[in-house]
Amino acid sequence: MGRHSTDGPDSFEIDWRADHRGAAKRGEHPLLLATMRSGWAVMGDTQFLPGYAVLMSHVDDVIHLTDLTRQQRAEFLVDLGLLGEAVMNVCNGLDPSLRRLNYEILGNSERYLCAHVFPRYGWEDQELLSGPVWHYPADRWTSPRDAYAEEHEPMREAISKELHRIMAEAYAS
Repeated sequence: MGRHSTDGPDSFEIDWRADHRGAAKRGEHPLLLATMRSGWAVMGDTQFLPGYAVLMSHVDDVIHLTDLTRQQRAEFLVDLGLLGEAVMNVCNGLDPSLRRLNYEILGNSERYLCAHVFPRYGWEDQELLSGPVWHYPADRWTSPRDAYAEEHEPMREAISKELHRIMAEAYAS
């Protein structure tokens, strides 16, 4: 449904998938895990690797890690590690075939700084497991069968709870 010239400013809803960072900033991102010191942690839109999560920087107009001050950069990377720790703890408990996490800051498609946390599992095809997740076929990133769905909500809640526990411990020191 399009926006008509007679509609008021509040009558147009932006789909959170079209503006992840804006939705998180407005408190409207349905896959939010936590608001961290340096950014918003959210579940990934696609879950063909269960537990995939993203950290988006709070700092406006930042595209590259090096656009941040050194202090901001350190904070962002610490938060990325905390997010990874939460994903690792939860996913390892849900699937003992979890082998490792891949952390990636790409900067190729989004116009804001974000970092990806990808759990990697023993059940993945060997040719895909030994390379970056970007070797997965393009349809895995867009297919409805791999999209975040209600069935992933218990995992999101568990990661959120674990992340809040870890943040409380880490931020207290």
